[in-house]
Amino acid sequence: MDWGTELWDQFEVLERHTQWGLDLLDKYVKFVKERAEVEQAYAKQLRSLVKKYLPKRPTKDDPEVKFSQHQSFVQLLQEVNDFAGQRELVAESLGIRVCLELTKYSQEMKQERKMHFQEGRRAQQQLENGFKQLETSKRKFERDCREAEKAAHTAERLDQDINATKADVEKAKQQAHLRNHMAEESKNEYAAQLQRFNRDQAHFYFSQMPQIFDKLQDMDERRATRLGAGYGLLSEAELQVVPIIGKCLEGMKLAAESVDAKNDSQVLIELHKSGFARPGDLEFEDFSQVMNRVPSDSSLGAPDGRPELRTASSRSRAKRWPFGKKNKTVATEDFSHLPPEQQRKRLQQQLEERNRELQKEEDQREALKKMKDVYEKTPQMGDPASLEPRIAETLGNIERLKLEVQKYEAWLAEAESRVLSNRGDSLSRHSRPPDPPATAPPDSSSSSNNSGSQDNKESSEEPPSEEGQDTPIYTEFDEDFEEPASPIGHCVAIYHFEGSSEGTISMSEGEDLSLMEEDKGDGWTRVRRKQGGEGYVPTSYLRVTLN
Repeated sequence: MDWGTELWDQFEVLERHTQWGLDLLDKYVKFVKERAEVEQAYAKQLRSLVKKYLPKRPTKDDPEVKFSQHQSFVQLLQEVNDFAGQRELVAESLGIRVCLELTKYSQEMKQERKMHFQEGRRAQQQLENGFKQLETSKRKFERDCREAEKAAHTAERLDQDINATKADVEKAKQQAHLRNHMAEESKNEYAAQLQRFNRDQAHFYFSQMPQIFDKLQDMDERRATRLGAGYGLLSEAELQVVPIIGKCLEGMKLAAESVDAKNDSQVLIELHKSGFARPGDLEFEDFSQVMNRVPSDSSLGAPDGRPELRTASSRSRAKRWPFGKKNKTVATEDFSHLPPEQQRKRLQQQLEERNRELQKEEDQREALKKMKDVYEKTPQMGDPASLEPRIAETLGNIERLKLEVQKYEAWLAEAESRVLSNRGDSLSRHSRPPDPPATAPPDSSSSSNNSGSQDNKESSEEPPSEEGQDTPIYTEFDEDFEEPASPIGHCVAIYHFEGSSEGTISMSEGEDLSLMEEDKGDGWTRVRRKQGGEGYVPTSYLRVTLN
């Protein structure tokens, strides 16, 4: 998964994230620099410095805590605090190898980031200019059509007027012919401008901006990797001087190595993926229908002499620019103010929380019932009636939570249908299938998979050539599938998939399959072919319908 495909409409998010990454890099450089200044001071000064840079206690909804770069930085500070005061640190090594090199690298990254975003804004401005030119040519076409219609009216009126001279009639006809020719030229110009704009828009959304976003992703991953290497330089300097505190330094080294640039990119996608589909092409608006009628027609247009030329296309203009300022929305209980993908995730979290609370209340009710039975059998241990208020309160909580669970389940089902609908609209405009999940599918039966996948390997077409296709992404699986009683739905293969690893199954584009098990969050769905054979395929390759 890459930013250009998954975050095509998140220009501002990528701008904030890349700036946050550079700020984190500068923050780390500043941290090491100030630490080098206090290397010769007491341990108390070192602890104060760590406390200064240690982030405040994060909340569970804070997106920064989900990035490995942030987690590694926090862990590194904790390790520094553990061995603070036990020895003197080597300020010269830290100042040269970390501060100077990373400061220089940070300046290079800032220049590269500025260049990419300037390129993106220029591309957006060019597309907006093209849209303005399209609007201008459309208005000119409309105006020329009306003038041609008016000239045709005048020529016909003079032709039927017995008092008009032949010269006047001939002049009016020539004027009508000229206006008709001008309208035809305006029509051709408008059609060419529309074709050019649609081509530029497709290039903008499917090629130009994705390439810029992919460059930003590559830049951000290189920065994250270099930042992780910078974390490692801190531990290397310590290991050279103080072998006795090797365990603490090893912890810092592990923190540095745990920076996962690819995983951070995936986290950013999961946090901000909207689930919306890209806008389609504009339609051609023909203003020449009235103009093309012959002069002898008795009716030359609408009662007012002007055709209805306005359409609803201009009303959708505000929805075509995902990079502008977004209006503030009011939060709702069903999270409908969020994009479909984010709404589904938030509803899933709320549903899981309600289910945990419900299970807790049910366990408490069972415990109170057992305690009441004990009190009834052994009155000297307590009064059974004293437990009635708590039991009643627990039952009330259970009923309330059940209603909330039903409510969130209904909202979640609606949100999932929106996500699938948008995914289908988006996939219909792409010929290249998405990358299969990087994780292995769940454990599956080799016997049911081998027979199905082997038959398909011999008859299927060549898989699409994609970057990274030669890299093995699957691991070994367990021996047994759990056979479901019956399919829970059906699905259609959007792309061809070659099940080349154990546990997967091959399928052809357009093939109807039985849905045996839904995606559990790992990107794989278990299906069964009509001719036999069962296994896992990428969820993004399917259009699923539940029973």
